[in-house]
Amino acid sequence: MQHPALAALFILANVAYQGVHSLEMQRVVLQINTTSPVARISENFICATLDWWPPEKCDYGYCSWGRASLLNLDLWNPRLVNAVKGLSPLLLRLGGSLQDQIIYEVGVRPGPCLPLQKQPSAMFGFTGGCLNMSRWTELNSFFEKTGALVAFGLNALYGRTKFGDNGFKGSWESSNARDLMKFSLDHGFPIVAWELGNELSGSGVGTSISAKQYAADIKELRSVVDQVYARSTIKPQVVAPDGFWDYGWFHDFLQSTGPNVVNACSHHIYNLGPGVDTHLIEKIVSPSYLSQEAGTFEGVEKLMKAYGTEAWVGEAGGAYNSGHHNVTDRYVFSFWYLDELGMSAYYNTAVYCRQSLIGGNYGLVDRTSYDLNPDYFSALLWKKLMGRNVFSATAENTPYLRTYAHCLKSNQGGLAVLIINLSNSTQYSVDLSLTHSEKDCSCNKPRTKKLAGAGVNAERMEYHLTAPNGDLQSPVMLLNGKPLVAGADGSIPELTPVTRTSSSPVLVDPYSIVFAVIPEAGVQSCTQ
Repeated sequence: MQHPALAALFILANVAYQGVHSLEMQRVVLQINTTSPVARISENFICATLDWWPPEKCDYGYCSWGRASLLNLDLWNPRLVNAVKGLSPLLLRLGGSLQDQIIYEVGVRPGPCLPLQKQPSAMFGFTGGCLNMSRWTELNSFFEKTGALVAFGLNALYGRTKFGDNGFKGSWESSNARDLMKFSLDHGFPIVAWELGNELSGSGVGTSISAKQYAADIKELRSVVDQVYARSTIKPQVVAPDGFWDYGWFHDFLQSTGPNVVNACSHHIYNLGPGVDTHLIEKIVSPSYLSQEAGTFEGVEKLMKAYGTEAWVGEAGGAYNSGHHNVTDRYVFSFWYLDELGMSAYYNTAVYCRQSLIGGNYGLVDRTSYDLNPDYFSALLWKKLMGRNVFSATAENTPYLRTYAHCLKSNQGGLAVLIINLSNSTQYSVDLSLTHSEKDCSCNKPRTKKLAGAGVNAERMEYHLTAPNGDLQSPVMLLNGKPLVAGADGSIPELTPVTRTSSSPVLVDPYSIVFAVIPEAGVQSCTQ
């Protein structure tokens, strides 16, 4: 339950956004340069997390995790099963703050495998943490049933010597992780990636590990993975460090690991600040605030290119400390989420893991009812429509219009465009201009021409996402005016577009989101 005082502040903020506005119309041209992709994402770009937090995890006096942990989640609830199947294949990153104290009840261990217990003086407020192989097997049965792919976050503090309140020294001890890998391989659990540690980079959260020590530890992980899977057709990736971006630390880490060790470098995003912040909605609908994250993505892209490593967003919940009920689980949060997906993809992020699939106040699935929150459908539309190749898409003098373009998923030559309108009073009439630069044979200079695929008779399919009655804090999202609600058994509703001719403008209402698709766009760089 939300604190009444906080609820009142959010209502006042929302009233300010939803007041009576005279509707303005602005005509804009969206230039999409399809000469060649500016970036390319993974087939498993859409990812979500499952965490370790027990029911006693509370923030600001409110407990929002319930039975949504890897250790207690009802894996066979049909609504949850159908939700994950609907996004299949969905990459699930298993990890979070408590992962660096979880011990695996397998093989030989120096001590007992104790359950999580609340202890306010402990790092993150809990001691213990144990994953037994019965639960691990049950989890993998769930992954197999739903078609999920798994990236597992290992305990990076295992075997280190603790000093002071939360200091750790020494090297990572890999024996417990090795035993878990052997068990997983012997039982046919196809883990796609093994990750090491959670938020230990830079100054860290809770504690930290130096870049050089982390590099030595990740080399050990690579060695263990190579040994365990030496005779297997399964070749899991090695991913690290799943911490907050710190250029100096990440640079030193990659420089120290050397080549062919880390497959992907992962970082976390909570750029909206704490969940208790009463200005979350204001930040979410501010173009200038959202654009601040571009600097991080650009920095990550440059460093990853220099070292030939993929970039992953390993965890992104927007607002830390479990988000904020009625904001990070409501319609308004799709502005932040889809803009993050579009922006990160533009800067060559291969994978983007949303915190969380279920749990906290930012789950794609509600932790008690298993209803699908609006961002579930945002993720579903992205996964259905947005292909791997990314193009530049720009509209001049329209700061409130956020625009992204990709090849259409599973289509030869088609185009998918995402348009986000953060204005509360302007309807944009958007003309899509698909351009292609070629060398002119006579003067050897680039020239731009309109693509034939956007002709008068070509069809365009549109998916308009809005909030009922303009309520940004609605738990329900409308698709072309109809509520998106799962069936009683969790069955996913059909995502039915409206059809327009591609020569007509795309009308984007205030505070709305549109996916516009041209299957017959004839984009040459989408046919290769």
